[in-house]
Amino acid sequence: MNKYDRMLFILNLLRSRKNMNADKLAEECGVTERSIYRDIISLSEMNIPIYFDNGYKLASDSFLPPLNFSMEEYQLLKTALESSPIIKTDKYEPIYKSLVVKIENCLSDHVQKERKYQPQTTHIDIKDSTNDENHVQFYELVEKAISTQKKIILKYKSIKSGETERMVCPYFIIFKGSAFYFVGFCKMKEDYRTFRMNRIIDVVITDDDFIKSDDISATTYFEGSWSVYSGEPIEVIALFSGSAARVVTSSVHHQDEQVEILESGKVRYTVTTKGIEEIQRWLLGFGEQVEVIAPQSLKKSLLEIGEYYNKQYKNIS
Repeated sequence: MNKYDRMLFILNLLRSRKNMNADKLAEECGVTERSIYRDIISLSEMNIPIYFDNGYKLASDSFLPPLNFSMEEYQLLKTALESSPIIKTDKYEPIYKSLVVKIENCLSDHVQKERKYQPQTTHIDIKDSTNDENHVQFYELVEKAISTQKKIILKYKSIKSGETERMVCPYFIIFKGSAFYFVGFCKMKEDYRTFRMNRIIDVVITDDDFIKSDDISATTYFEGSWSVYSGEPIEVIALFSGSAARVVTSSVHHQDEQVEILESGKVRYTVTTKGIEEIQRWLLGFGEQVEVIAPQSLKKSLLEIGEYYNKQYKNIS
């Protein structure tokens, strides 16, 4: 952050935390102690009353009006912010820290006192399966291309196609499952494609502009998909038994599913989804407790998988 943003951040820190010496301030701001000393002097020259007593303190607490948050509103906002996988990126982690400090500084005195003794009852852990320095770098480049509506030259390692280079018009970034993806119009495929961030090899932002189509958005693009993959809509029908039947009836797995409990105790599961790859992986996890009724293409694919494992392990006693 630049000097003036940092000085405002320091003021917010001094309002919300106690015993903040130069060492702690430097750690929070990501600068040296010498820079902090200069900032304190600059703030004093601006007639902001700062004094030192077992840490820097403000003589006046009237810089920002309190927000009219209830304790429940504050806890919900804080939980939502800290649960987001986006704050783990290099770009948004410092922004998140600054935002939390600003929010805490502007709480009413009542909520400020209450939050000290109120335990945090809820924590949401959304795991990001990508752990790659390049992932962070490419995230920012793709985000910049989206905001400026610039075409990118993308080197990408696809599971199906291997390593390719293609021109892409990027539309939006989305977190699904356990990873970040971006969706864009691929000139090579002449269609929209979903790209997983940690499979990117390189990104170059070009000078070529593109105009976004209004017929695609992050809220509707994945409708009908099991998760991330897409394809032609296909109806899948399966019979579940035993504990698998109880799993299927215990929660919702797809927005368009139909679950019917039969007299035998088995569960008839019907869903229309795009492509069969992801739902096939899900079904395989239930082993012998699921029987696929339709489509024929899925039954054939599962048969080939079964034949492969039968060949691999037929000699095991």
